[in-house]
Amino acid sequence: MRRHGFWQRALRHRSFMIGGVLTLALIVAAALSFVWTPWSPYDMDMANKLAGPSAKHWLGTDAFGRDVASLLLVGARASILVGIIAVGIGLVAGTALGLLAAARRGWVEEAIMRLTDFSLAFPAILLAIMLTAVFGAGIVNAIIAIGIYNIPIFARITRASANAVWSREYIAAAQACGKGPFAITVQHVLPNISAVLIVQITIRFAIAILAEAALSYLGLGTQPPQPSWGRMLSEAQTLMFQQPLLAVWPGAAIAMAVLGLNLMGDGLRDLLDPRLARAR
Repeated sequence: MRRHGFWQRALRHRSFMIGGVLTLALIVAAALSFVWTPWSPYDMDMANKLAGPSAKHWLGTDAFGRDVASLLLVGARASILVGIIAVGIGLVAGTALGLLAAARRGWVEEAIMRLTDFSLAFPAILLAIMLTAVFGAGIVNAIIAIGIYNIPIFARITRASANAVWSREYIAAAQACGKGPFAITVQHVLPNISAVLIVQITIRFAIAILAEAALSYLGLGTQPPQPSWGRMLSEAQTLMFQQPLLAVWPGAAIAMAVLGLNLMGDGLRDLLDPRLARAR
């Protein structure tokens, strides 16, 4: 009954529904590219390079004669791959550190928080540049850089939310019953902060897609011949006067993906907040 009530409220929540539709479109595009694309994204047709939208090439072709629609569909794979793995790294490692800090307190909490402060001084792009200098450019290094950047963010959010739960009376009751910190964390703390983490996952996923596009734009992310929205933008910047639509399509794809995930995150925050749920 409670789950049924959640979906009833979700269907009435405009932000969540719009974000859900845009996010679903991103997933469908990536999934569809595995079984079908209008043209091969790797085939070049120099005779039809920089062609405008037509029945043959729905969104036109790029400077190498590749079909833009096919490049966009396949490029969605890189965005989702980076988002899932990078956010997963941040979620697992950051949540574990945040829960440990809240459970142990004292010098353990202080050490973890100072470590996260130090990590936040190195944004994803700077980390990617450092990794590229040592190991070379590539999507793996981009994922690692974005994932490392997500760890302190999840750690701080988890620690703050967990500290609020540890101050509750039912936690004191659990301690009085003889439960240890690990059991309390798993059975009581983690379930009660899961809503906060779910919302943060959608927000960080959007930021990961944006970061991957920025790194690919700079040549530090996805490498040729694998399509990437960020690299499509980079290649289009020198062709703005000949074919401006080449920059419009990947830019619109990035904007719609990030907007959809942010709207869905805002909607989930409203739907999973018990105070707002009662108000609705």
